[in-house]
Amino acid sequence: MKRLIIASTSTLYNGNYLDYILPELNSFFKDVKTLLFIPFARPGGISHNDYTSKVQEAFNTINIKVEGLHTKTNIPEAILDAEAIFTGGGNTFVLLNNLYSNNCIEALQKAINNGTPYLGTSAGSNICGQNIKTTNDMPIIYPPSFEALKLINFNINPHYLDPNPNSEHMGETRETRIQEFHTQNKIPVIGLREGSWLEVKDSSIILKGKLPARIFEKDKMPYEIETESRIKF
Repeated sequence: MKRLIIASTSTLYNGNYLDYILPELNSFFKDVKTLLFIPFARPGGISHNDYTSKVQEAFNTINIKVEGLHTKTNIPEAILDAEAIFTGGGNTFVLLNNLYSNNCIEALQKAINNGTPYLGTSAGSNICGQNIKTTNDMPIIYPPSFEALKLINFNINPHYLDPNPNSEHMGETRETRIQEFHTQNKIPVIGLREGSWLEVKDSSIILKGKLPARIFEKDKMPYEIETESRIKF
């Protein structure tokens, strides 16, 4: 059974890394002893080792050992052998480029579709969709393709921000950017606000967290869905 948690973020404002979702992860990763962490997104240019150490510190609280994928000799084999997998946030273009260059795409698809539990936050959530064209990140590197893992039949926009009517910022809003995406693409997009996540169990996808999500479909007005809503396109 395919099982994923696709989260908007790893850290809430004034919170510690993953602490808002750790109770959920404690249940989600029940009986998991060792977690394979994919540090390739490198937020702020952090090293793979330092990023893995940060994740280990969080997972210490639920007694799970973390191993960095970058330490493995045979990376695709390590993915297929993993008890569970977590891909952290950072730059989605850097992440996807590393996944392609290390031959991870097919291994991840096979492992997750065969039931290996998967957690993604931010960039690690972006790659669950059909492609990464709705990321908020700068394209600082050009991956071989924008095509992603296709584990769900829509795209994610993590860290979704609502328009602020009092803002003096003159740039495009997040909603405008997604509407621009739909001038060239038909794929639905879910704007995930901070602290929200999607719980995926095979074909069942449910919005979790305290906040509603904003749904964008081509040629339709954006609309809201409440937490605990089932999502199906």
